[in-house]
Amino acid sequence: MKEQSEHRNHTPLEQSVLDALRMVKDPDLHKDIVALDFVKDLKIDKGRASFTIELTTPACPVKEQMEHQARDAVLKVPGIRDVEIRMSSSVTASKRPAGKQDIEGVKNIVAVGSGKGGVGKSTVTVNLAVALANAGARVGLLDADVYGPNIPMMIGITGQPYAVKDRIQPLSNFGVKVMSMGFLAGEDTPMIWRGPMLHNVIQQFVRQVDWGELDYLLVDLPPGTGDVQLSLTQTVPLMGAVVVTTPQDVALQDARKAIVMFRQVRVEILGIVENMSYFECPKCATRTHIFNHGGGEVTARKYDVPFLGEVPLSMGIREGGDSGKPIVLADPGSPAGKAFGAIASNVAAQVSIANQNNLNAMIIE
Repeated sequence: MKEQSEHRNHTPLEQSVLDALRMVKDPDLHKDIVALDFVKDLKIDKGRASFTIELTTPACPVKEQMEHQARDAVLKVPGIRDVEIRMSSSVTASKRPAGKQDIEGVKNIVAVGSGKGGVGKSTVTVNLAVALANAGARVGLLDADVYGPNIPMMIGITGQPYAVKDRIQPLSNFGVKVMSMGFLAGEDTPMIWRGPMLHNVIQQFVRQVDWGELDYLLVDLPPGTGDVQLSLTQTVPLMGAVVVTTPQDVALQDARKAIVMFRQVRVEILGIVENMSYFECPKCATRTHIFNHGGGEVTARKYDVPFLGEVPLSMGIREGGDSGKPIVLADPGSPAGKAFGAIASNVAAQVSIANQNNLNAMIIE
């Protein structure tokens, strides 16, 4: 990757500012912001330095910290009296795996899976999607859990999609574009389909939906390691997967199976989310580990994958799912709301790291 200093000749003062900014490092990508080409449009006028720091995601958890570090570093440069910093983002796109067709306009496709049902995978997916959109990202959500499509209720969308020039238009809410079998079937209609039918429906949702320009397309997989998962991993350019579990041994056993499945089909594990980690009494603030605790982090260490965070067992999460207003919007300051926000930032960071690693590998080749 070329550094910004190679783009054009800089004045001595501009070069001094760039040298100062090399002290500011991205903690996830482990390089300074000049080497990463984050510094854009540097101008100096009468002792006033102005520039943009363009990050790889709007959900960067250390955005403010990096801005403060950059300001402090530049103000120490002799001849600079004032600094104007504009913070922006441009999400990096994943490298398309060989033999798999891109989805036009979609930069990163992230699967959210679990080895078993009942661990809150769809709840996690919805809250991550809304948190990323709330941070400023362009987000889509594909409900691939065709047997139990609950996403429409959880994200508060009713109605049916329509087509424009043979392209299905997704419905949207809270800044998230959504496609689900739940829009096309009645609320009480069971999905009784065999493998080939599942494959066709998933391909329609992927290829015939007009997703537009997206930074992230989250795919809510059904539980297990069956036909839908295989159809997606074999034909869709997934850049990574998030595995959701609860702390008890039964759930962790199945989560490990999901990790192994993704690795067998060469899908990178972006990390593990431990849902229902604990219950905190609202009256006495005592934590009770109803389903055990810490198993997700232990599993992450065992398989050498990131641990993305833990989410408490909360009535607010359930209420948000039933009402169609996820807790990241209904109560963002609650422990659960903060947890989902932090996990969304961690997922975005892992996407950036994976894309940077792939870019480095391409440069070496």
